[in-house]
Amino acid sequence: MGQCSSCGEWNTLIEEVVQKTSKADEKKAVWAGTDVKVSAAIPLEDVEAEERNRMFLKDAELNRVLGGGLVSGSLILVGGEPGIGKSTLLLQMALAHQSTLLYVSGEESASQIKMRADRISSESKKCLILAETNLSVVLKEAKRISPEILIIDSIQTIATPFLESSPGSIAQVRECTNELQRFAKENNIAILIIGHINKEGSIAGPKLLEHIVDTVLQFEGDKNYSYRLLRVLKNRFGSTEELGIYEMVEEGLRIVSNPSELLLSQSDSSLPGTAVSATVHGGRPLLLETQALVTAAVYGNPQRSATGFDTRRLNMLLAILEKRAALPFGNQDVFLNIAGGIKVTDPSMDLAVAVALCSSLQDIPISSKTCFAAELGLTGEIRAVHRIEQRILEGARLGFEKMYISSFNRKGIDQAKYDIEIKAFNKLEDVLADLFG
Repeated sequence: MGQCSSCGEWNTLIEEVVQKTSKADEKKAVWAGTDVKVSAAIPLEDVEAEERNRMFLKDAELNRVLGGGLVSGSLILVGGEPGIGKSTLLLQMALAHQSTLLYVSGEESASQIKMRADRISSESKKCLILAETNLSVVLKEAKRISPEILIIDSIQTIATPFLESSPGSIAQVRECTNELQRFAKENNIAILIIGHINKEGSIAGPKLLEHIVDTVLQFEGDKNYSYRLLRVLKNRFGSTEELGIYEMVEEGLRIVSNPSELLLSQSDSSLPGTAVSATVHGGRPLLLETQALVTAAVYGNPQRSATGFDTRRLNMLLAILEKRAALPFGNQDVFLNIAGGIKVTDPSMDLAVAVALCSSLQDIPISSKTCFAAELGLTGEIRAVHRIEQRILEGARLGFEKMYISSFNRKGIDQAKYDIEIKAFNKLEDVLADLFG
């Protein structure tokens, strides 16, 4: 039968082997013996907090994203598009690790891994390689070796012999992940598993997979750019707002320690339609360049296109500019781009985007030594953003001379402490009047 009788969808049925046991056998198995452990509820104040041991990796970006290091006994899922560098990231980390580590590959042979290892790093006697797809063999070998870290590349190629479905099926992915989670907790071994993604961009397999694991990391980037971003979608042991930035080079992935300087324009001249925003990702301040192009619509309906920025928020900002600043964007094509292929969700980008749009519309450049950090409300008010002092310090460190912020952020900030002029405003109209006259 190819059609589901419940939802009516085709080709969604998954075959699973079910072992039937009688009620008597189940009862006998559960209550056999007198040493059955019975759980009892206890007050929260009597529960002792367990101290989690963390392993500090040689990769500083990975340490930051994980919340300060790799927690022993945790299960971590790393997802990303094919060819983006997931295997390279974990193999590079494995070769630099100082303790015993087992790298299990179901996609490549040991010789292929050796070739990649020779290209990205020197040999490591602590990194053991196993080319295997049978989960029982993998766990048996891991039990014998007792490594500090176990890497599975990838979960879609691993299969358990207790299910007859093919590797990569929903049943196999779910069962293998459950077994790995149980193995990690029982043996206090940190396990990192690589997961493929589907055409919608989410991790392939059941959504339950992301609920089972402790941490979900998304490795992403545009193949036309050399930058790679490591984002946190879920983390039981740290923040979900951290961001790791790498650069793909011939020798592997290089950590970008100062991304602001690389993501900003290399040109010293001021150009119309560009503005710099001071954003914060997790605990890291990051300065990004916003590029806008506004031109008369000649093909009927005006176009609205954004790369790296939410198109719906762009439409909202255009409506605010038309209503509060009386600027004619209704008959203009609008194109917006965040330089460097970075995707941004920080609302502090609002003021920089609005200013860049006005600059392009009026063909008036903004000083390249000016940056912005504020959110816009629907009434045109300039709203405060968090961690404003970190943004100001980052702007001053990179040589910016002015920063436009909200008046609500201005309270408690001593201008004498910063080597940058701080300009605070309440309304968008006042900012535009100060910039463009």
